[in-house]
Amino acid sequence: MKIEQQLTAAIIAAIKALYDQDVTAEQVQLSKTKKEFEGHLTLVVFPFLRISKKKPEDTAQEIGQYLQNNTDVIASFNVIKGFLNLVISPAAWVALLNDINAQEKYGFTAPTERSPLVMIEYSSPNTNKPLHLGHVRNNLLGWAVAQIAEANGNRVVKTNIVNDRGIHICKSMLAWQKYGNGETPESSGKKGDHLIGDYYVAFDKHFRAEVKELTAQYMAEGMDEEAATEKAKAESPLMKEAREMLVKWEHNDREVRELWRKMNEWVYAGFDETYKALGVGFDKIYYESDTYLEGREKVIEGLQKGLFYKREDGSVWADLTGEGLDEKLLLRSDGTSVYMTQDIGTAKLRFQDFPINKMVYVVGNEQNYHFQVLSILLDKLGFEWGKGLVHFSYGMVELPNGKMKSREGTVVDADELVAEMVRQARQTSDEAGKFADMDEAEKQEVARIVGMGALKYFLLKVDARKNMLFNPEESIDFNGNTGPFIQYTYARIRSILRKAQDAGIVIPETLDANVTLSTKEEEIIQHVAEFAQVVKTAGVDYSPSTIANYCYELVKEYNQFYHEFSILREEDEAKKVFRLVLSKNVAKVIRLGMSLLGIEMPERM
Repeated sequence: MKIEQQLTAAIIAAIKALYDQDVTAEQVQLSKTKKEFEGHLTLVVFPFLRISKKKPEDTAQEIGQYLQNNTDVIASFNVIKGFLNLVISPAAWVALLNDINAQEKYGFTAPTERSPLVMIEYSSPNTNKPLHLGHVRNNLLGWAVAQIAEANGNRVVKTNIVNDRGIHICKSMLAWQKYGNGETPESSGKKGDHLIGDYYVAFDKHFRAEVKELTAQYMAEGMDEEAATEKAKAESPLMKEAREMLVKWEHNDREVRELWRKMNEWVYAGFDETYKALGVGFDKIYYESDTYLEGREKVIEGLQKGLFYKREDGSVWADLTGEGLDEKLLLRSDGTSVYMTQDIGTAKLRFQDFPINKMVYVVGNEQNYHFQVLSILLDKLGFEWGKGLVHFSYGMVELPNGKMKSREGTVVDADELVAEMVRQARQTSDEAGKFADMDEAEKQEVARIVGMGALKYFLLKVDARKNMLFNPEESIDFNGNTGPFIQYTYARIRSILRKAQDAGIVIPETLDANVTLSTKEEEIIQHVAEFAQVVKTAGVDYSPSTIANYCYELVKEYNQFYHEFSILREEDEAKKVFRLVLSKNVAKVIRLGMSLLGIEMPERM
């Protein structure tokens, strides 16, 4: 049993014995004692003054004395006004460490067949371009949220919705037809998603040239620049061809559809390589080309039930003014779908495929209003999880030189970013002399683990709701709040444990309760024990950054201990063994915590 649970039970018993009143566990407020006071846990006694009918100091004194006399968890106590500071006994700390040591996945709750089913959607790429830095943050957040949800005892289904239709797809297809000369990933040596992305950029380049030429022509005819530019965009032959291709796609034109399928397959193969490098994956992938028609059917069904209404031009709308919102277009006058229709269709298919209890959408904060509306519409259409859907809204990743623009080819490409992070990790490690005794294969593998750890931690340690500035050089640092700093500490502990094993030191399953502990060792046990609550909090708040920053603080505290105390050179055998068990469990919790973020731990660095 955790110390907080033991104390809560003892405090309930104390109130009953001292004042003959029953209180609930919810009324017992325990928190970590502030650093300026002596103690480990602090009880707030103000909720009990009505029962005791005494001053706060007297009530705290009586409860403290009772606890010290009737439980072996408390070594001593002190009272500061209405706060009872409790000093936990060394034996209780050792018992707690023994309990943690016995649990391979301390802090995790294993899902069962009856656990809630949480579906988490992330990635949502377009098939006209490769993944970029913004997608990287999305994928890493989605994966981490899924791991944290599972660690909290939920069954989890990870899904992706691929935006594989629309005018942006036709732009790449048309550009490839016009300028590609039959180029393929094989003939060019490029990943398929990069190849298609190049043609998306090529379309924009030629479109801009057309607009510029037409604008000049219209201005020569006497139009002002703004009107001339708008007319040029509308009259662009290239854009007209792209729209015509989209109409053909909508009407299942055989030639257009075959080209669409071929180019999409190139892109999917490229995406798969990137997902593998990022260490993320999906249990089920949906495609907008399949879901938009399902959404259209669902909207028409809602129209027939009187949930929506049709305007004179034939377009279908939802009136959400009663919910404090506006009116939302669901089907255009020509019967074609909008993004909201697609999301309704995807929801329909998902609900058919899985008995979803909760749906989490990992999508940037520019879509906040969209998901507010979607929640209401899904609820109206009868999806049980509609009203309770979660939009995991996150901020944008910005660069030192400004924002990214896909159509101009100025994005930070995900594949290039991964390669650069691994290269920097290798260079930094070589310069620091950390790879001296490794062969080339191990050097490359550790560089991959460290480079990806640096990238993931840098993107996940920031509160997801905030916009962030990405700095690759800063993320690789082996000191400070970085992935490599945490990985290096883990590798250090693993090295200590290997040396202990080589020296024939047996690390027991259960420690002797009589070992003498320092204040620092007690603090580390308390910090390690907090991991279970940190996992729960991260699950409730959908907050990977809570896990990341907990790991950093634990590593910081352990490094202070490592520099102040001997471990393998400690002459007192009981202390040496205790410190090895403590180190082993610090490493275990670091590994578990970082695994929730998708970050691997190297055995040596």
